Amino acid sequence: MTDMNTGAAAAPEAQPEKAPAKPTRVPKRIAKTILNALKGGVVPRIGLAYIAVGRNAEIDALLDDVAVIEEGGASFRFIVGKYGSGKSFLLQTIRSNVMDRGFVVADADLSPERRLHGTKGQGLATYRELMQNLATKTMPEGGALALILERWSDALRLEVAESGLSPAAPGFAEALERRVLAHVTTLDDVVHGFEFGRVLSRYALATAGALDEPEAQKSLVLKWFRGEFATKAEAKAALGVNLVATDDNWYDFLKVFALFLKRAGYKGLLVLIDELVNLYKIPNTVSRQYNYEKILTMYNDTLQGKARHIGIVMSGTPQCVEDRRRGIFSYEALRSRLESGRFVREGRRDLMSPVIHLAPLSVEELLVLIEKLAAMHRDLYATNRTIDETTLAAFLSAEYGRVGAETHITPREIIRDFIEFLNILAQNPDVEPQALIESDAFRAAIGPSNAGKPDDSDDFVEFTL
Repeated sequence: MTDMNTGAAAAPEAQPEKAPAKPTRVPKRIAKTILNALKGGVVPRIGLAYIAVGRNAEIDALLDDVAVIEEGGASFRFIVGKYGSGKSFLLQTIRSNVMDRGFVVADADLSPERRLHGTKGQGLATYRELMQNLATKTMPEGGALALILERWSDALRLEVAESGLSPAAPGFAEALERRVLAHVTTLDDVVHGFEFGRVLSRYALATAGALDEPEAQKSLVLKWFRGEFATKAEAKAALGVNLVATDDNWYDFLKVFALFLKRAGYKGLLVLIDELVNLYKIPNTVSRQYNYEKILTMYNDTLQGKARHIGIVMSGTPQCVEDRRRGIFSYEALRSRLESGRFVREGRRDLMSPVIHLAPLSVEELLVLIEKLAAMHRDLYATNRTIDETTLAAFLSAEYGRVGAETHITPREIIRDFIEFLNILAQNPDVEPQALIESDAFRAAIGPSNAGKPDDSDDFVEFTL
């Protein structure tokens, strides 16, 4: 979870050469959210700047992509790392960063019900999740679709008003419609662009009060953008467009939406898709291949310049990407494009390649992180109990010294253990930190659960009845 996979790192020295920088005081609401999320093994959606450690190289590489997207290009990246290594944390860090830069972000976790392709609405379900989670700097929690359309419509109304026409003037609606058409004509050259333009025009006119029942009209437009119309006939009757989002075309919708966002004053669209392992777990070979083919389509579009102002980042485990039997590399067209070349070695990564493998965080970086968490915990609960650097180093030494740590220990597990360690000390003032560290709690590493991982025990699952 958190940004830190140390693998089989050696036990830290008792004292670092330099003391970490003085931790920043965190607002209590944010501190509570961060600590509860980390203890629960999930990534908090706020406050990441307070606990960001390491990953500078990976972040810089992804921000280089962001600059390309802003200039009219597109990008596609895979983030690959073990369970608990920090993939989700990195995605959320990038998410917060690009929103501050004026981008719109859409994120979704794949699941058995949400895929990239499906015949029973699984692809459409992913699109709906992405649109539901649209986020901007002013609405970082998601649900920003209506805000985006309102902001765009208000800007157009202001442009018309500045030309000398008041909203009550007879020619205001016509002038607004011309302004809308001028904005959306750039969409006509892309697939589904004409229909997008018509729907956007309806929203702007409704906002200006130029249509009957404007709130109902706006609701219909939002419903269309969210992919909630079941049939083309239903959309035709409601909005006059013979088009709806489906399992097959939802990615085309995202490409057009990215162009619209640029016209609406944003820098572009960043799409974050996590939990690729759920594609790996699809039991049917044909279904898996269709999903991998959708990835290939996205990959080719972005790298060939067929998409603009959009970036796509997907994350998964090494197995779900590199397994040649069921993973993404089982699809030869993707394997030949994504597989590392002959010059990549341990300690020598190519961060310009489409696949970014997460490097382990150093022990020093983990030491800085747990010091931040200790200070945050102390301020939040007013325990007046300071955990010194020697104790922090001893905690990490105990974690890495546990039986099985070499293969099982993950950053997520370390952080969960540490917050529990802080909680116990806060609630039991008579317990000494060193005594707790030296207890039986650190005798064995449990390691990540197999829950949610693919079960490879049945190679013939596709043939079961």
